[in-house]
Amino acid sequence: MSKLSAGKLKHLKALSNKDGIIAAAAMDQRGSLKKSIASAKGVDQKEITDQMMSEFKTAVTRILTPHASAILLDPEWGLDAAKARSANAGLLLAYEESGYDNTKPGRLPDLLPHVSVKRIVDWGADAVKILIYYSPFDDAGVNDIKHAFIERIGAECETYEIPFFLEFVVYDPKGGDEKGLEYAKIKPAAVIGSMKEFSKSQYNVDVLKVEVPINAHYVEGSAVYKGEKAYSMAEALTHFRNAAEVATKPFIYLSAGVGNAQFVESLNMATEADTDYSGVLCGRATWKDGMPIYGTKGLAALEDWLSTEGVKNINAVNAALKGAKPWTKKLGITL
Repeated sequence: MSKLSAGKLKHLKALSNKDGIIAAAAMDQRGSLKKSIASAKGVDQKEITDQMMSEFKTAVTRILTPHASAILLDPEWGLDAAKARSANAGLLLAYEESGYDNTKPGRLPDLLPHVSVKRIVDWGADAVKILIYYSPFDDAGVNDIKHAFIERIGAECETYEIPFFLEFVVYDPKGGDEKGLEYAKIKPAAVIGSMKEFSKSQYNVDVLKVEVPINAHYVEGSAVYKGEKAYSMAEALTHFRNAAEVATKPFIYLSAGVGNAQFVESLNMATEADTDYSGVLCGRATWKDGMPIYGTKGLAALEDWLSTEGVKNINAVNAALKGAKPWTKKLGITL
């Protein structure tokens, strides 16, 4: 049985659709968004203003949240956007600094200096989101720092009765290409090890936001197969099941920057594997093609694109959620 507080339960319901599935959109990208808009405009990143960042986020939020159960934003440029979301959509706010500390090994995380869980609650959010880069294969000292970091945030969220969504992006500590064939072969072990670790009770994580445990480009027989094989379809489905089994907390899938077709195919595999995932928090797979449009043609062109292609993309993801299970099931509770 769950030990969720009444406050956390209320917030989780606000983030879910009527079936208890989290069908959330993500728009908390910061550094990568600035870089992409600057690149499309052919200018230096310094020329991308706060107003441009807020304007982009507000357009995405206003047009896509009628088709989502929640939206993830950041407190740096997303607070105006949060006010533009549709009434049906809950709100998650990011607590971490964008990127990681480049001056030391281990991709160490940091928090936004002017933000606390109390402030996130005061801004009207229904959940706190933290992204960390994590590998079970990294140096034990590096991972110990990350474990303590997550324990502190979990305790803060317990105090304020707000759900804690932990997103971990796996990586190769040896510096290999995370999109390449060799990394695809070790990705299942990296994802499974991370899900097992952060399901532990000392972290007080309520929802794990995880990558799919395979790279669909390397699954022989997948709709997006590129010709190099890391796994057969049967092996890929086994990786999905193994990852789902080690999670003792509800988990949702993130799109990890892949395109819409690859993400939808990955969700189809999750359904075929009958995993008990509870939804998605999906960003770039829905709106990433809008960045160059905004950069070259401006706001009105972005809004036109979002209203047609963006809505089509989010609805394709929603349709692929047919296999998702309510988060209450993982917790063994009924509402």
